[in-house]
Amino acid sequence: MPKPSIAISHLGCEKNRIDSEHMLGLLVEAGYEVDSNEELADYVVVNTCSFIQAAREESVRTLVELAEADKKIIIAGCMAQHFQEQLLEELPEAVAVVGSSDYQKIVDVIERVEQGERVKEISPEPTYIADENTPRYRTTTEGVAYLRVAEGCDYRCAFCIIPHLRGNQRSRSIESIVTEAKMLADQGVKELILISQITTNYGKDIYGEPKLAELLRELGKVNVPWIRMHYAYPTGLTPEVVAAIQETPNVLPYLDLPLQHSHPEVLRSMNRPWQGRVNDDIIQRLKREIPDAVLRTTLIVGFPGETDAHFEHLTNFIQRHEFDHVGVFTFSPEEETPAYSLPEQVPQAIMNERRDRLMAIQQPIAERKNQGEIGKTVDVLIEQENPETGELIGRSARFSPEVDGLVYVTGEAHLGSIIQVKITDADVYDLYGKISMNS
Repeated sequence: MPKPSIAISHLGCEKNRIDSEHMLGLLVEAGYEVDSNEELADYVVVNTCSFIQAAREESVRTLVELAEADKKIIIAGCMAQHFQEQLLEELPEAVAVVGSSDYQKIVDVIERVEQGERVKEISPEPTYIADENTPRYRTTTEGVAYLRVAEGCDYRCAFCIIPHLRGNQRSRSIESIVTEAKMLADQGVKELILISQITTNYGKDIYGEPKLAELLRELGKVNVPWIRMHYAYPTGLTPEVVAAIQETPNVLPYLDLPLQHSHPEVLRSMNRPWQGRVNDDIIQRLKREIPDAVLRTTLIVGFPGETDAHFEHLTNFIQRHEFDHVGVFTFSPEEETPAYSLPEQVPQAIMNERRDRLMAIQQPIAERKNQGEIGKTVDVLIEQENPETGELIGRSARFSPEVDGLVYVTGEAHLGSIIQVKITDADVYDLYGKISMNS
């Protein structure tokens, strides 16, 4: 009897994406036909996100659409971890729920479903992390791969549900990560993006202290041109880590600092690990020590108790430090978090207004930074081709995939290659250029 065909619908963050890639790899290895067309597949695995309300709404919309199309649905990921019983009750089309650290059992789950069982495979405490031996089928463009260094988080920020959904931090060994990095480099990957909940805390759970500096130096020996870090807490950018960034040529000086706020009182009520220590000194130190650093940050406006004065502090902070890239989110109250029941909740209309004001402050800064690239010749990783115009689309080292801008390029180059591009124009988010004759 032929095996059923399976499609995977991926929602949420890049950590979720890696889980989806492992599920695909395991299914392909087990001989299942994986179909990119959800309409044609016998089963659809929906890898859900449950981080904030908007993400849950997108997950629910996807599930309802598939249910209305009479699809057999396997609900995986964070929302399955979060709302297992409710999902089974409310979606009769759901034939299985699979927790955030149970994706490695996907083949077994489908076999049981095929026998007529309605499967609930959810570890109450997420503890699993895949390694280099877990099959993986990449879904990113050929030049890029995400490389997970750790899973889960030991911090308990007042607004964040991640530890509840993904468990405490568990790091992979340096040897395991380097082995996978070499495998990816052999597949032609040109950019590795290191991810975890807090990359600067990497290794603390297995080595007794953070080992990011050692990891970066070991990855520096791998034949891959670009290594980019996501989620670097500024207090974890110690002199050792800064030295490793400076002294390892393929580690990009791209610092993704999830600051969330600038005011000490707001940071204290957020229960951020450094509380009031995110201040001017720490940003100035990083700029001084890594002069060519590209700085990205994410901020939350409207956290309970955020006053006009707190918000003004944040706007001044953004104007003063001129980050290259800023993402702004309005506070989302999550039931299982302490912030949900805090007094002085800020009305949504005020939150939206504050978000728009911050973005209005940031846009001219971002545009000015991009204008500063005009006339330069920069390395660009070519990722797509517009079939209608023949124009190439890629990213320079200043841009991370999906969250930052793009570089639109005229000329000819292979997808997945890094080439030199002379930048001729820029707008708020993107750059434009032509392939340099020297490439």
